Amino acid sequence: MALKISENSAFAPLAHPVFRAIWIVEMVSNIGTWMQDVGAGWLMTNLSTSPMMVALVQAATTFPMMLLALPAGALADIVDRRHLLLSAQAWMLLTATALSVLTLLGMMTAPLLLVLTLCLGIGAAFSMPAWAAMMPDLVGPKELQAAVTLNGLAMNVSKAIGPALAGYIMAVTSPGAVFLLNALSFVGIIVVLFRWKNPTKSSELPAERMLGAMRNGYRYVRHSQPMLAVMIRAGTFFIFASASWALLPILVKLGFHGGPGDYGMALGSVGVGAIASVFMLPSLRQRMSTDLLKKACSTLYAATLALMALAPTLPWLYATTLVAGMAWLGVMSTLQGAAQKALPAWVRARGLSMVMVMFMGGMAIGALLWGQLATHFSVADALQIAAVGLALSILATWRTKLIQMDDTDLTPSLHWPAPVVDKELDMYRGPALVTLAYTVDPVHLAKFLKLMQQQRVVRRRDGAFYWQLFQETADSHRYLETFLFDSWLEHLRHHKRVTKTDRLLQDEIILCLADYSVPVVTHHLAVTDFGEL
Repeated sequence: MALKISENSAFAPLAHPVFRAIWIVEMVSNIGTWMQDVGAGWLMTNLSTSPMMVALVQAATTFPMMLLALPAGALADIVDRRHLLLSAQAWMLLTATALSVLTLLGMMTAPLLLVLTLCLGIGAAFSMPAWAAMMPDLVGPKELQAAVTLNGLAMNVSKAIGPALAGYIMAVTSPGAVFLLNALSFVGIIVVLFRWKNPTKSSELPAERMLGAMRNGYRYVRHSQPMLAVMIRAGTFFIFASASWALLPILVKLGFHGGPGDYGMALGSVGVGAIASVFMLPSLRQRMSTDLLKKACSTLYAATLALMALAPTLPWLYATTLVAGMAWLGVMSTLQGAAQKALPAWVRARGLSMVMVMFMGGMAIGALLWGQLATHFSVADALQIAAVGLALSILATWRTKLIQMDDTDLTPSLHWPAPVVDKELDMYRGPALVTLAYTVDPVHLAKFLKLMQQQRVVRRRDGAFYWQLFQETADSHRYLETFLFDSWLEHLRHHKRVTKTDRLLQDEIILCLADYSVPVVTHHLAVTDFGEL
């Protein structure tokens, strides 16, 4: 039965049955993950008295994402994402089940708990880029930003519910029951993924190899101005914003002499704020640009950091964390939405995985930084320093704008003809040199050179490791564009990556040529075996 929701609603993506089913089971699984984190941390305090061992539980959860996000993103772009997710969820189901059974039988040890927690972290690391990259396949382009916001909402709601539920269950039974519920949470995802028959996209070209795919992903982000803006703004935000997440438990316990229930209320306020922002963000996006909205939410979050340090009572702290939840989801959804719109399908998981590394790295490094500052000064001082730092970072990156991509079409144009060859070529032979000869109308020379600067970015972004424009000495109106690929196969992939927006750029370049002539294209392969000449 179809769910009727207004297309302008913040919940419009839920009208798509597959997205709705995945969103629900993923939120349930996220609740299980937060329960797992709380249960593992508490269990470790019973298995070991070493603070280092307790800290390693959290490290075992987050480090796999930092270390494996890039290869996981590359793998998600190479193989069928649905199959990858099924494998990762099955791995996590088996791991969580083993964790539960061994705990309930009283056979769990501190080293074994770390190993199994690390295994769950590995499964999550291989799941997250694939989940994020699948989103544009589940909803329409106009609903993508709302879908990103709903995912952020699910994460914040899960973070509010999971720890509180885990605390209650452990008070009644044991951590083993928490681990068992986490294992069951993966079953729903597996069932939904198994029933969903996503359309497969076949290609006559061989799949990318892992190292080459990672290199191409980095190259794309490095030469994509919209993605560079996302990375810079994400890095400068998370390293300061992490102060609230790192110091909130200590603030509640030492600053207000609160207990676990008070900390749960603070996290719950974050979730309530996130829910409220879901209703506010669509209206704000109609009135503000993506860049201005990110700046406004970041500024609001900086204010909440300062207010946390000054809160006189717990109710005031709850009110502050509620506003922080609104600002946090605004920043997260804006950054992730900008990244989604800046990435074509062939490199989407790799690009998103780099944003995730920036997020996890900023949170991890920031937590260590603010913990040290709070130790040497005070929690309130550390929060105030973080607030000032975040405000200054907003000013420092003011000119690094998030680019509005609503009018950019990143679907492949497929308008280039196949290269002419006189014999069958080894696809892995290289480097491959491509040249385009232009005869420029002198009237349009300035515009041509400006457009070629944009062309350089496109070539480098889509896989070329070298690009240069040459001017002919015998005829100053003739120019030669040259660029190199690692292999002939990489150039053939380049044909598949040219977007419809890229085609518009190429059409503009042709308008600058004498008599609107078409550039002459040639292809060359490096000679490496001179013995055959």
